[in-house]
Amino acid sequence: MTESPGDLFDDDLPSPGAESPSDAPLADRMRPRDLSEVAGPPDLVGEASFLARAIASDRVPSLVFWGPPGSGKTTLARIIAAKTKARFLAFSAVVSGIKEIKAVMEEASRARRRGRRTLLFVDEIHRFNRAQQDAFLPFVEAGDIVLVGATTENPSFELNGALLSRLRVIILPALTEEDLILLMKRALADPTRGLNAQVTADEDAFEWLGRFADGDARRALTALEAAAAQLLSERDLRISSRGYPAQAARSTREGGAPASSPSEEISSGSSDAPKLTVAVLEELFKRKVLLYDKAGEEHFNIISALHKSLRDSDVDASLYWLARMLEAGEDPLYVARRLVRFASEDVGLADAGALTLAVAAKEAVHFIGMPEGALALAEITVYLALAPKSNALYVAYGEAADDVRERPNLPPPLAIRNAPTKLMKDSGYGKGYRYAHDLPEKTAGLSCLPDALEGRNYYRPSGEGREKALKERAEAIRALRARLKKK
Repeated sequence: MTESPGDLFDDDLPSPGAESPSDAPLADRMRPRDLSEVAGPPDLVGEASFLARAIASDRVPSLVFWGPPGSGKTTLARIIAAKTKARFLAFSAVVSGIKEIKAVMEEASRARRRGRRTLLFVDEIHRFNRAQQDAFLPFVEAGDIVLVGATTENPSFELNGALLSRLRVIILPALTEEDLILLMKRALADPTRGLNAQVTADEDAFEWLGRFADGDARRALTALEAAAAQLLSERDLRISSRGYPAQAARSTREGGAPASSPSEEISSGSSDAPKLTVAVLEELFKRKVLLYDKAGEEHFNIISALHKSLRDSDVDASLYWLARMLEAGEDPLYVARRLVRFASEDVGLADAGALTLAVAAKEAVHFIGMPEGALALAEITVYLALAPKSNALYVAYGEAADDVRERPNLPPPLAIRNAPTKLMKDSGYGKGYRYAHDLPEKTAGLSCLPDALEGRNYYRPSGEGREKALKERAEAIRALRARLKKK
């Protein structure tokens, strides 16, 4: 039988605050059940925060949580669901289409007429297209649903303006290393939901995991669980090799009563419990997975960081952001193209060789590939960071382009027009033109700009690097041309 939309609101739906099964991943078992357990800035999750007051009064408005993976978006949505008196429905943008959306919205509207509010949680809301997002609009506006979305992408780019204007955006930062260490220590010690102190860990190991997790609580707890499982498995093998059954060693961490003999050595909190160290972690997790999305906001954030570090002549930061991109798998030719652009935009004629070297670096990467090509990009990055800077060329072209766009198609002065035919010569084309190479000054002082732009000085050298000499030369030539025009 086909389910009706009303089936989505069956009273038998599991509670969003229900305990996770014992075999669920550690990150899911340790998910905070109350706002007081959530790690993060007090202004976001503290007792006096907007969110705490809204939950306490059961007046949570439509909102969207925006933050990186593992920052607590789904956790906060579940806490809201557990505390609210509204009907709760979780919805995934990955598997749901517009048909399902409309069915849910219509049932929510009917539920409201019966005096029941509906709180709809939409995970990865940025995956909905514009038409699907539009389907929420009338129901959010009418108050039929309280929409709570979660996204890792910038809502300004991924949500349409009409929907975004009706949502409160709560920005969740990546968790700090201290926050992650607190969560891991809590998980290691927790006797019911956590690891029940089956392993120990020194402070250096917690700090290593905190750095490895890169602000992601889920990654931190998953890594801790994997490392603990590895240590316990190795210990079981050692015990088995001595003639004791491995099941005895496992009994305490699986909830069984402590066994006799060797299992007493590994009982909860025992000083002989396997110890998690930095050396163990480095062996288990040889390569860190970097947070980087070649098509998302992080991509633009990091290329912006590289460009601005170069502009500010910070050679060390420039190398760091370059490495962040390359080690995360960014297309090296994309990076090379950005460096070529930087050579023209921010170095310009203060060091005319920068552009040549940037193009050479691009060719080197294209020729030898990666990972060897990374050094060519590092070389040009250092060169550009330390080079004298000038954006005079960038500004000059921008002003000229603005005049082209904003003014009508201005004709060239007659003196510099081509005159290949008698008719054109008789019409004045080329009249008064003088060949600069035949003149001692090497300039005739001709009016080369359209009359409406006469006197415009687009290129104004900065005086940095080689532009110091160019500035002197440009000023001298302009003065000479002005004198020649008066003759």
